[in-house]
Amino acid sequence: MSISVDEVFETASMILYHNLDIRTTTLGINLKDCFDSDFTGFKEKVYHKVHSHACRLVEQAKNLELKYGIPIVNKRVSVTPVSLIMESHASPEKYLDLALTLDRAAADAGIDFIGGFGALVQKGMTRSEAVLIKSLPDVLSQTERVCSFLNAGTTEAGLNLDAINLLGKMLKETAAKSNNGLGCARFVVFANAPEDNPFMAGAFHGVGEGDVTLNVGISGPGVVRNVVEKNQDCDLTQLSEVIKRTVFKITRAGELIGRELARNMKIPFGIVDISLASTVAVGDSVANVIEAFGIERIGAHGSTLALALLMDAVKKGGAMASGNVGGLSGTFIPISEDAGMIEAVKKGALTLDKLEALTAVCSVGLDMFAVPGDTPAETINAIIADELAIGIIAHKTTAVRIIPVPGKQAGDLVQFGGLLGSAPVMEVNRFSAKRFMSRGGRLPAPLTSLRN
Repeated sequence: MSISVDEVFETASMILYHNLDIRTTTLGINLKDCFDSDFTGFKEKVYHKVHSHACRLVEQAKNLELKYGIPIVNKRVSVTPVSLIMESHASPEKYLDLALTLDRAAADAGIDFIGGFGALVQKGMTRSEAVLIKSLPDVLSQTERVCSFLNAGTTEAGLNLDAINLLGKMLKETAAKSNNGLGCARFVVFANAPEDNPFMAGAFHGVGEGDVTLNVGISGPGVVRNVVEKNQDCDLTQLSEVIKRTVFKITRAGELIGRELARNMKIPFGIVDISLASTVAVGDSVANVIEAFGIERIGAHGSTLALALLMDAVKKGGAMASGNVGGLSGTFIPISEDAGMIEAVKKGALTLDKLEALTAVCSVGLDMFAVPGDTPAETINAIIADELAIGIIAHKTTAVRIIPVPGKQAGDLVQFGGLLGSAPVMEVNRFSAKRFMSRGGRLPAPLTSLRN
């Protein structure tokens, strides 16, 4: 396919002025073959396998950055859910020891984050999985790069409320052991978690994957906002077409980089995740895209429709550009990592209730938001359960990454730093669901054939 000079300048402009980048390259690594009844030998095998593959990823990704001039922001690794390989070593001390090993392997190789320290518990928990959850406050406060996840529900299995009821207490302990509760930023709980998601904190190498796979996540809210601002008078159908064409171009860049990187590493290429992922950089905000549609501030009435249009256009444009779209593929709306979202919360335009409504049409869920440190554990559990129920009924992925910040109250501002940004502490409903949540058990899987 020939490429015109205008298209070359257009792509260069996206990179130079509108923050187009390859947000993440994530190498999925199977660790099931590292299992050993001798725990010391097991850790050595895990370290060697992660470190050797991760070093190659960093080296080859840097080579492609120089070759094409497009930034590859994050180089990451995801591994087999560790609960699956720790059944015979299930003690909090050994879980922490393995986490420190993974953290060291990632640091030595120059990797930003390593995901997969989690479990799939949508239908029930083994003893090992319960021990893993118990170990998380120490794991997340004593490591810098290890990310953890839990899949607590699926549309096919329902929702494991017993597992969710362990999380509020765990998150409050994690927050108490880490600065400003920052350890909680590396834990996410899912419903319908995809096995090939390249974005942290929820990335893991699923059991249906091969030995090693490369997944790529693109971004580009700044690029989309730019074209929306240039098309102020078009109707919604025309606006959708404009966004589709733009996302097509962004996705082609991700497809090119991903396939060449995989080829250079001599490993299979997995998927392109076509999510729009914001950062705190000026102009790199999903909230600002919505506001460019004509919404005065995200959170105002009309925001849900606008986000639904954006999501649909992103999926259509991306699906046409790549033969292997996967992961979450949609639009992230984190609070602390999006300058426009932060501003909307500060001005009172966006509340927790409206944020939950927006997640019904976005790709993930309640992401990177802070609540008062004295929020009861049962209320945190109920916030998580509400969000995951949306995913189960709507047959989509939803997730929660919540940070109860010790000593902070609604309206305070918490600085996390770097890509994690800052978050205004959001007010939670003061009425309790404690009696309801204490019932425990499992939400039955929905009957999806009667959807009206």
